Amino acid sequence: MIYLQLFLSYLKIGFFGFGGGYAMLSLIQNEMVTRHGWMTATELADIVAVSQMTPGPIAINCATYVGYTVTGNVWGSLLTTFAVSLPPLTLMVLITVFYNRLKNNGYMQGAMKWMKPMICGMIGAAALLFLNGETFIDWKSYLIFVLCFAATWFKVDSILLICLSAVAGILLYI
Repeated sequence: MIYLQLFLSYLKIGFFGFGGGYAMLSLIQNEMVTRHGWMTATELADIVAVSQMTPGPIAINCATYVGYTVTGNVWGSLLTTFAVSLPPLTLMVLITVFYNRLKNNGYMQGAMKWMKPMICGMIGAAALLFLNGETFIDWKSYLIFVLCFAATWFKVDSILLICLSAVAGILLYI
């Protein structure tokens, strides 16, 4: 039964997770932590951190790790990875087939225009999910976050921010 629930949960995440992996995080948190209670928010935050460090899309990496964590075996990983990948793959094939017919359609252009703010909101919701006492441990974490956020306004290179954050983390926590 757990395999069917995992499959349906990640199928739903795949269908409604527009905007990429970060936009899917709030859906993943809702399904895995809130709805089913398969893991805690801290465990999910750890999985997201590992998913960010490994090569590949964060949503697929996260699905793979969650599937393994919940079932304790590779079959759970394969099932969740397949389930989260199936809807976008199906939609991309359909969109590719019908793209030339739909690209000038006013309804399609309107839908795409309204998806942008929704995607920004979903990414913001994912960020807010991780701003709690379990995942942001103390004032040092908040300080690193605020400094990096402020640096983005001044167009500081992302790779430089990642490296500086790593150095700050090492200096502040070791």
